[in-house]
Amino acid sequence: MTTHLTTHVLNASTGAPAAGVGVVLADVTGALVAQGNTDSDGRLALGPEKLASGDYALTFATREYFSSHGVETFYPSATVTFTVTDERHYHVPLLLSPFAYSTYRGS
Repeated sequence: MTTHLTTHVLNASTGAPAAGVGVVLADVTGALVAQGNTDSDGRLALGPEKLASGDYALTFATREYFSSHGVETFYPSATVTFTVTDERHYHVPLLLSPFAYSTYRGS
């Protein structure tokens, strides 16, 4: 399946991929576009082959992920909002720890 959007979640506190993180892709209205869970390498291809131009949000279920590892977290979820402007591939990685997260425009 070819998708327009991928993500990769890394647990910065362990230096390992974050497997099994639930991820939801929604459009600007909040409507569900796609959802899934990261694989054993912390990766997920999500959504349709092409996203229309506009704003989207990826929400990562961080509480469930850390709870499954017996770790307390400050953030119950992490939401990354981004803008699709063209037909390029969009890669939105997330570096995650129990008390911080960061993201960037990947390739």
